[in-house]
Amino acid sequence: MAKEKPNMNVVFVGHVDAGKSTIVGRLMFDSGAVSEQEMAKLRQEAEKHGKAGFEFAYIMDKIKEERERGVTIDLAYKKIMTQKFQITIIDAPGHRDFVKNMITGASQADAAFLVIAAPSGVQPQTTEHLWLLKTMGVKNICVAINKMDEEEIGYSEEKFNKVKEAVSAELKKVGVNPETTTFIACSGLKGDNVVKKSENMPWYKGPTILEQFDLFPAPELPTDLPMRMPCQDVYDITGIGTVPVGKIETGIMKVGQKVKVLPGRTGKGIEGEIKTIEMHHEQLQEAQAGDNVGINIRGVGKKDIARGDVICDAAQPIKVVDEFIAQIVVINHPTVLAKGYTPVFHVHTAQVPCQFVELIAKINPATGEVIQENPDFLKNGDAAKVRIKPMGNLCLETQKENPYMSRFAIRDAGQTVAAGMCIELKEKQ
Repeated sequence: MAKEKPNMNVVFVGHVDAGKSTIVGRLMFDSGAVSEQEMAKLRQEAEKHGKAGFEFAYIMDKIKEERERGVTIDLAYKKIMTQKFQITIIDAPGHRDFVKNMITGASQADAAFLVIAAPSGVQPQTTEHLWLLKTMGVKNICVAINKMDEEEIGYSEEKFNKVKEAVSAELKKVGVNPETTTFIACSGLKGDNVVKKSENMPWYKGPTILEQFDLFPAPELPTDLPMRMPCQDVYDITGIGTVPVGKIETGIMKVGQKVKVLPGRTGKGIEGEIKTIEMHHEQLQEAQAGDNVGINIRGVGKKDIARGDVICDAAQPIKVVDEFIAQIVVINHPTVLAKGYTPVFHVHTAQVPCQFVELIAKINPATGEVIQENPDFLKNGDAAKVRIKPMGNLCLETQKENPYMSRFAIRDAGQTVAAGMCIELKEKQ
């Protein structure tokens, strides 16, 4: 079978009601990925729910509850072919309660569209979304200024530029250069500059959303790093047995390879051998970084592996950490964050409570220079170096060893409090 186009994961993020799902739905429809009949069915259903105009969003929001509430809850994945890539689109929830799913989405993305609704402009969550993308290592960001068709905007270039200016200020805060960032003027509902060039905005000379996919640099596949596959789910499949699924973050996985599952239930890990690798219902001899696969491991049963475990090359296993030093940014804490605080850390697919044992220094996030040694507390917007102790078994690597396995988000009481990456670690003996 011919090697297909390289896969690129693109996440759409933005404030609730910015129109992300509508843009993605319009993209699927105008590019022929969704048929006329299917669209007509969705249109009827939207009208039945009193949500006329939501039919494009329905393409992504398949879950019944989402249709009735009109919000995106879980991550929806869709494939689309462009000239250069096979694109997996991740439509991430903008709604507060659903940021947890968004983190999973952002951590799998190679590039992102930040969707801003022209009438409402920058929202408090815009900054949060940008910090998350930045900390999760999503370097390529394009800004889609949506709802240009709305009456108060009327496809106006002046109004577009105003929003662009406000977003540029936010981009600078997180160290993204607005000069080199593409801003697209579009309307998901009417289809302006999504797949087809808009006739309503002759002043706009940039790419459409579809063209922008191919303007993103091709993802660099970290195949030279040791093999790491965080387990996302474990299935029991009749005739095959235990099948862990997930995305290979780094390295190359081969049939017959000796692997170790860490931390496993004991924290000591369990060894096995890759028996089969399957992707898109096809058996493969090998798979590489960036591939989403289901595998079967000889010697590893249902009780030995769970979501959050990392399947790694037995010769170069990942470390189970005793404590680590991290660089974090506080995004959204209701009060202040002090020593002794023990929230839940979301690292790759694992969720482990960890304690802040030392606040080492406040730093300037753009340059990394120290602003204040040993602060008493951290508040929203602060970037800092901190010492962390996991309250359970946690697998992690440093930014230098493997950036893909060093990032995490910190959540508490249903909110993303902070995000960061590991810069030093002490291994469990």
